[in-house]
Amino acid sequence: MGRIAFIFPGQGAQYVGMGKEFYEKEKTAARVYDTASKVTGLDLPALCFEENEDLNQTQYTQIAMLTTEVAILKVLEERGLRPDVTAGLSLGEYGAIVASGIMKPEDAFRVVRQRGIYMQEAVPVGGAMSAVLGLGSDIVEKVCEETEGTVSVANYNCPGQLVISGEAAAVEKAGAALKEQGAKRVLPLNVSGPFHSRMLIPAGEKLEKVLDEVELSEFVIPYVSNLMGDFVTETKEIKFLLKMQISSPVKWQQSVERMIEEDVDTFVEIGPGRTLSGFMKKINKEVKAFNIDKYQDLEKVCAELMGKEASADA
Repeated sequence: MGRIAFIFPGQGAQYVGMGKEFYEKEKTAARVYDTASKVTGLDLPALCFEENEDLNQTQYTQIAMLTTEVAILKVLEERGLRPDVTAGLSLGEYGAIVASGIMKPEDAFRVVRQRGIYMQEAVPVGGAMSAVLGLGSDIVEKVCEETEGTVSVANYNCPGQLVISGEAAAVEKAGAALKEQGAKRVLPLNVSGPFHSRMLIPAGEKLEKVLDEVELSEFVIPYVSNLMGDFVTETKEIKFLLKMQISSPVKWQQSVERMIEEDVDTFVEIGPGRTLSGFMKKINKEVKAFNIDKYQDLEKVCAELMGKEASADA
């Protein structure tokens, strides 16, 4: 019998109305939104459910995404479905840490609210990101190293899909060179800054002070770090990993492959969109990938997996 992983998406999957049905139909989910509102001083239901111009601003996107992910997570836990391991892409790592029992939701909301603010403040003029399709990581890394200026791999998403990040001019030069090397496409991303590049180091340094004020618990469920693409073994490592994560590459493909090595054969994506489920098809077609975004997904996934979960716990 294989194992179940809960995985959490990052910034970019947000949309107006995300989580609304959970909020309206599940008291547990409503409490999560209300708690996040109290902790941050923001009206999270309004931010997530009503048309507004803030949702796509980094300082608001991140807390809105995390709140929605935790709301769905808590409903799943209430239904009795729990993971064997957890992981999340970029911002989603905080959802994974909450699911692992390491950080209280209230603390995660405080940290992520500041994370979004610091990342938006640290965004320098002239930063950019581009998705690179159809090349291996070694070629992309080599081109970035040889390109004048600041540019590096930001995301190892899945085979044939990486993201580069850095100074706009350097990202453009690297993109042109990658096309010459045979990239199928190089797509500039509509983002507000060069995330997961060393240009975001100041944001990580500010976040370190916020993390210092948070008390972490011992692991209830193991989780995989973006920075390492591997399981975290000691709680004391986590704050450093989260500080460095902001300005370091997200090793998502490596994270998934590591979980599969540990007999994970079922992945449940919790939160808006189907980004991670899409990556999964390219990383390993043998594993099962489910997604819980809409309320209707909840019953479907629980019906499919609860028997398996019960057997795993026997």
